[in-house]
Amino acid sequence: MTSKPSTSAKRDAISVAQEVLHKEAAALTAMANDLPADFEMAVDLILKAKGRVVISGVGKSGHIGRKIAATLASTGTPSYFVHGAEASHGDLGMVTQEDVCILISNSGETAELRDITLYTRRFNIPLIAISSNPNSVLMEAADCMLTLPKIPEVCSIGKAPTTSTTLTLALGDALSVAVMEQRGFSADDFQTFHPGGKLGSQMSKVAQLMHDKKSLPIVSENDDMSEVLLTMTSKGFGVALVVVNGALKGLISDGDLRRNMGDLMGKTAGEIASSDPVTITPDSLAVQALAILNERKIGALAVTDESGAPVGIIHIHDLLRAGVA
Repeated sequence: MTSKPSTSAKRDAISVAQEVLHKEAAALTAMANDLPADFEMAVDLILKAKGRVVISGVGKSGHIGRKIAATLASTGTPSYFVHGAEASHGDLGMVTQEDVCILISNSGETAELRDITLYTRRFNIPLIAISSNPNSVLMEAADCMLTLPKIPEVCSIGKAPTTSTTLTLALGDALSVAVMEQRGFSADDFQTFHPGGKLGSQMSKVAQLMHDKKSLPIVSENDDMSEVLLTMTSKGFGVALVVVNGALKGLISDGDLRRNMGDLMGKTAGEIASSDPVTITPDSLAVQALAILNERKIGALAVTDESGAPVGIIHIHDLLRAGVA
């Protein structure tokens, strides 16, 4: 049974939390002001790799390694995690001579990383080591050393991995983002790797969600309103697009119908339509379409190409179904 600390030894939880965060923030600042000397070399090794980035570690370093691998993979650098102990029992077969390895050990003396370290040396696989001990076995074997600042752990007994894992995680983020930018990884690339969930939905383009030309409620400017109403009803978007010589010249909405209710049936589409309607392009982000719809308090938005010709229509319900809203 775990013993409880005496009342005199207890500290206010808020004070403890603030102290931890301040100390870890200071540790990150220290590393930012004095990045590991081999950081640029590590970026270069990753960029030149023809294979994947293989990350390994044990314990808390392993947990951090998995996250770094996931971040690299989602930002354009193929990467995966191999547990140090499992590597010694067959998983070394996952590592090829086209890869680059990142091994993580705060002490640099983790026994479970011995076999994978020797494997990289035997087959001349580039090795990047992350450790706070530059004189360790791991660091001395590495081609590229990312040395963490030697800063005490923030836990009350100074043993639990806290500051060291925070530094490693942040260094992994810095490495991932630096590589990402060097690759020219774009928002389009990001959406490709994140098709699911909220991020994927918000990165969708209008062209992916819009209804195409055959669904458009198109009318001409001389059409009687009886014809316009039939078109609006059959297409179901609550609007009609007035097109002249292939270009969008106006839009008729439910609001336009209500404003002209007195003599509606005696007018033509061109007389009722609002001129210069708001539009969006197919390559715009879906969230931009949502912003326009919300700002203008409208339900549908015409999608036009560079010449002003209507190529689609997007409705608020399309965005809701896709999870953009």
